[in-house]
Amino acid sequence: MKLNELRDNAGATKAKKRIGRGPGSGTGKTGGRGIKGQKSRSGVAIKGYEGGQMPLYQRLPKRGFNKPNRKAFSVVNLGLIQKFIDEGKIDVKAVIDEDALVASGLIRRKKDGIRVLSKGEITSKVEISVTGASKSAVEAVAKAGGSLTVTTAAAAE
Repeated sequence: MKLNELRDNAGATKAKKRIGRGPGSGTGKTGGRGIKGQKSRSGVAIKGYEGGQMPLYQRLPKRGFNKPNRKAFSVVNLGLIQKFIDEGKIDVKAVIDEDALVASGLIRRKKDGIRVLSKGEITSKVEISVTGASKSAVEAVAKAGGSLTVTTAAAAE
């Protein structure tokens, strides 16, 4: 076998259809658009049009609402906090606040505050101070002998 004898498998490649290139091409004259009518002309936009009847997408009611002043919290799980404590990235003796969590690399940014959730286990006796926390997270930290305080809205601004 030589380089000039290399061929693709039969039927593996298909030539592009060259529309409107004369009668010999098989798609000359009308170019596969049929005869007359809106679709045979350029600038056609039919998609949702229903012949003047109110289209389905306009007949159906609008749903949902996006709250304009919604607060977005960064979420942290207790299991991850414990993992970072074990790796020595978070100091247990000091109060673990939002700045400490960002400095350790556990979260990228505070957003409108940090919310602690109870996924995973915490075994260290820690003092955590954050913007929000789930009830189960507060209980889990208390069970481990620590305290989890939720700060006021001043930190969330």
